[in-house]
Amino acid sequence: MKHFLKLSDWSSKDLWHLIQLAIHLKMEWKAGGNKPIFKDKILAMVFQKPSLRTRVSFEVAMKHLGGDAIMLSPDEIGLGKRESIADVARVLSGYTQGIMARVFDHEHVEQLAQWASVPVINGLSDSHHPCQAMGDLLTIYEQFGRLQGLKIAFVGDGNNVAASLLEAAAHFGMHFTVASPDGYMLPEEAYEEARPFAEDSGATFEMFNDPRAAVKGADVLYTDTWVSMGQESETKTREAAFAGYQINDTLLKHASKNAIVMHCLPAHRGQEITDAVADGEHSALFPQAENRLHIQKAILVHVMS
Repeated sequence: MKHFLKLSDWSSKDLWHLIQLAIHLKMEWKAGGNKPIFKDKILAMVFQKPSLRTRVSFEVAMKHLGGDAIMLSPDEIGLGKRESIADVARVLSGYTQGIMARVFDHEHVEQLAQWASVPVINGLSDSHHPCQAMGDLLTIYEQFGRLQGLKIAFVGDGNNVAASLLEAAAHFGMHFTVASPDGYMLPEEAYEEARPFAEDSGATFEMFNDPRAAVKGADVLYTDTWVSMGQESETKTREAAFAGYQINDTLLKHASKNAIVMHCLPAHRGQEITDAVADGEHSALFPQAENRLHIQKAILVHVMS
């Protein structure tokens, strides 16, 4: 049994297989529909954080593949509070064929995997967002026809999305730069997890304070919200710290002329990204969002079949 908790748990070969499988399932769906290989299979979806893309993409993916999904809100479970994580994992393992969890503490999804007898998928945790990163790789591959040698520049908070993108770049020989203000850089642990894969693939990493230096010649510009769920008390401090870290037309001029702009959404337009860029000719925001569905199918098929 294989869980999907973070990209450093997986080999580069297996992650490439997921991308290829996602392409196949996407083509199959658009050609008339996916085969109902998940008939009578149920995915339990455990949420500590609300979601649009994670909830809808996983539920639709299961339905397209002939199965179904059940959403369990924070009030219904109270993961680790109303009921222990170990008990939740074992109960859900008796009812369903897989568990997807969107949590605050990464340790919670690890505990679910420890106690579950069915595959567990990390739909997001405070330190990793592997499903998002894999959907992003699918989008980049569709756009450029390759991954090796491309440059991704992440502008903003060194958060869970940035950490998983770093791991993704390491697996596929990409050049990853990140521009963050002091105090908001990616933690050293994220680089430590990614380095062994980078040594094999030829990937490189660079950290900057200056967004212009980070995005110079980049093929992909990427950003995320400055204030994630659970950080609302830091809003004013973060908005001040990230004031110069907006992806706008001026910053975009420093990137490659064929660069695409990505955002995992939801976007706070006028803060980390402008309307002109989010809706402009370089934007890949909505193909990127759609590809969450197709990569989710591939992950589900790989771990639940």
